[in-house]
Amino acid sequence: MKTFIAAISVACLMFAVPLAIAADAPNDPQIAHIAYSAGVIDVEAAKLALSKTKNADVKAFAESMQKDHEAVNEMALALLKKLNLTPEDNATSQEFTKTAEEKRAELGKLDGAAFDKAYIDNEVAYHKQVNGALETLLIPSAQNAELKSLLETGLKLFQGHEQHAEHVAAGLK
Repeated sequence: MKTFIAAISVACLMFAVPLAIAADAPNDPQIAHIAYSAGVIDVEAAKLALSKTKNADVKAFAESMQKDHEAVNEMALALLKKLNLTPEDNATSQEFTKTAEEKRAELGKLDGAAFDKAYIDNEVAYHKQVNGALETLLIPSAQNAELKSLLETGLKLFQGHEQHAEHVAAGLK
């Protein structure tokens, strides 16, 4: 369960993507889609970082992001199956994916220290944004108690990811 929560947390993170807040709060299937989409985005971003960085701290951070998000998405899928929920595509997921693809393309043009700094700075900003979205939108909107509990646990894990990213950022010149 902790891994699933970490996955939801991590899933929501990676690229500084503004979550499109719809007029209506998202329902549980939409929240699940947002979380899963974010996890896939994080894995792809981590893979990009691992292919480009030569910095040991950035590499270690990206490895932990890839590992956590892959594990979390597996746990998320298991919970969805247990709850008999089918993730529902929505405007937030679509905007999240579109913005992440654009950011990944920007990062892909960078190399060396410039890449490392942009990647980690983005991770810090993204985590702050995702933590805020979890607190103000996703957790309050979740109706299923198990999903809500996982999101709350994810928030705690996400806060740890934010601190890790800030630590790595402080060491980059």
